[in-house]
Amino acid sequence: MTSIIESIHEVPAAEWEHLARPAGLYLSHRWLAGEEEDPTATCAYALVRDLDGTLLAAAPLYLVREEPNDSYQPETVLPPHLRPRVIAGARRGYHNTPLTAPGLGPGRRDACLALLRDAVRGFADHHGTTHWWPYLTTPAASRLDPLYPHPVHHLEDDALIPLPGAGIDDYIASLPSQRRVGIRRERREFAAAALDVRRQALADCFEEAAVLLAGHQQDHGHDRDGVDAMTGLLERQATAMGSEARVVAAYDEDRMIGFCLSYHYGPTTWIRAVAHDRRHPAPHLYFNLMYYLPIEDAYAHGTTALHAGMTTVEAKRRRGAEISGLFALVDPQPS
Repeated sequence: MTSIIESIHEVPAAEWEHLARPAGLYLSHRWLAGEEEDPTATCAYALVRDLDGTLLAAAPLYLVREEPNDSYQPETVLPPHLRPRVIAGARRGYHNTPLTAPGLGPGRRDACLALLRDAVRGFADHHGTTHWWPYLTTPAASRLDPLYPHPVHHLEDDALIPLPGAGIDDYIASLPSQRRVGIRRERREFAAAALDVRRQALADCFEEAAVLLAGHQQDHGHDRDGVDAMTGLLERQATAMGSEARVVAAYDEDRMIGFCLSYHYGPTTWIRAVAHDRRHPAPHLYFNLMYYLPIEDAYAHGTTALHAGMTTVEAKRRRGAEISGLFALVDPQPS
């Protein structure tokens, strides 16, 4: 049986996490609770339960009123005749999959996915629109593809860096010899700059980080993402995620010159945001913030992979990343 609810708080966290933990940070109970505070969309959740009430499948839904992120705007990434207004699954993070209970056999899982699709389709139809699943992982796209008349659209590529062994030396040893030499040099020259590297909760430094993040966004053409907007974004995230929102930052005396925001969730450390002062002469500042310092933290926390996300894929491949596709599936406009 299927249902639509209005808040993630209507599902006990442990029940939701049973499905979400294998799927990733951006479908976790706490992350989705924080997303409910975003005023640009109305949230709902499609649920599939068996006759005993056990949760078998689920997906967050977003009726989008205003999309500030170009990469989640249908007109930016989809063919021009497709204009869905409902997002199914994760709305942020570029990592999406429908949630299904671990241990379901293929036949039962596929039946649950069909029920989930019907529930999402009904929600979108009620609001006079259609739905899409953006940034589906390759396994998720292959499971959902048979349920939709249109083929999947390739959007981007995604990078995941495996972390073998018990420490960063094991990670470096797993790479080709030329890369090992380069990474050791990048770490050594960064260390010689004698910057103050601090690890702290986002709540304790979001204002400093927002200044750097705004500069990074505007350097990449996102003029709307000024300091006020980035401060509000990071403050909401700090409030929602609490001590789970961890920052490793480099300081030159008392001034933050770069930071990486990440989360340890399930077996993976998830990079959420990286920004640095491009004018500062510290050698290899970005590479240490993006890769080596988070990798050290990942090993300390016991995770086995670093999710490095989209863009600059070749640089990530050179640092051991495994690359896979991200796809969109779109329910066609009604005739």
